[in-house]
Amino acid sequence: MGPTLSTPETSLLSTLLTPLKLGPLTLRNKFMMSALTRDRCYPTNVPTEMMVEYYRQRAKGGVGLIISEGALIERQGTEWPHAPGIWSDDHVLAWKKITEAVHEEGTCMYAQLWHVGRVRHHDAPEQIASGMPVSAPSPIAARFGKFRFLPGEPPCSTPIEIQDPLKFVDLYRQAALKAKEAGFDGVEIHAGGGYLIHTFLDSTSNYRKDEYGGSVRNRCRFGLEVLEVVSEIFGANRVGVKLTPCSGHNDMGMSLNETLDTYSYFITEADKLGLAYIALVRDIELLSPVIDGMKRGTPHDVILSYKPLFKNSLFFLNGDYNVIEAADAIASGRVHGVFFGRPFINNPDLPNRIERRIPLNTNLDIYTLYGPSDGVVKDIEILRKGYTDYPVA
Repeated sequence: MGPTLSTPETSLLSTLLTPLKLGPLTLRNKFMMSALTRDRCYPTNVPTEMMVEYYRQRAKGGVGLIISEGALIERQGTEWPHAPGIWSDDHVLAWKKITEAVHEEGTCMYAQLWHVGRVRHHDAPEQIASGMPVSAPSPIAARFGKFRFLPGEPPCSTPIEIQDPLKFVDLYRQAALKAKEAGFDGVEIHAGGGYLIHTFLDSTSNYRKDEYGGSVRNRCRFGLEVLEVVSEIFGANRVGVKLTPCSGHNDMGMSLNETLDTYSYFITEADKLGLAYIALVRDIELLSPVIDGMKRGTPHDVILSYKPLFKNSLFFLNGDYNVIEAADAIASGRVHGVFFGRPFINNPDLPNRIERRIPLNTNLDIYTLYGPSDGVVKDIEILRKGYTDYPVA
């Protein structure tokens, strides 16, 4: 069990327990759960009853806003073989059970729309089933981890160049329509992590010579077009975007000057749309991997660098914040809100624990974050371990 909160800490944490206006929504508090890939969509890519239980637990635990785990906008052979999709009617029906459960507990929920881009393998069963090649802005493979569920744990495949980016923009539009039909209150566009939109933004993964490559404006074009089309579906004040300007995850990272120029332009233009929020992930060691002997990423202070650009959208942060640190950032006016990730894994009732001054669980099992450690599901009940079996106070 974690330490008991002192009186000054309890007073500061009251900041997190007050409501937050998010576009047309009023969140019951400022506890916001970030997207957490859990890889429990077994045996297909359609959300399960176990996932309904997982999300209901956290909504019942008092969270104000939940961002769903990344929902793939088309069938893709990702490093997570059991990640959910949001491209079919079956997905809509399954996600609707989840949004209804979350709403019954008084919590709002956004769907995170996700395309992993080049972080795929052509031999992954889902990629084979799609009948489509691995594709990205440019034919540059990501140097990073391995696909543990494939023989030999191979690295990412070398992608082919996307010929018509507008076809992928339309995939986001269609996914937004599905998310709205499934009852989500809004959508978050994942534009970081080394995934599709991020690889358009970054000059180390985008060598294009057309209107989607080269200049800062051109590299930002794809992501901004995605934000525009999903805003047409939900309204911009129900759309958020997640950016990781410091991150070297999945082999990303430009020079500091180029990073500042690129993200300053993107944030300025995205903010003009009047989005619900723009969330930035701060510089953390976890997202600065060493690849082929070289540390990837671009460390810098995201508050100092980008906060002055926010005029119309709320400014949210993410990146291994503890509750005291988050409360201080909000109370001081540095940010409007902070997303929590891993604390919600082993503390389904995180907000209720804070409000009632109950120590937090500290027994996070990292070996079950994405299901069985070897990636093999021999018994569906094993998926509950480290997923729906953490204790509630």
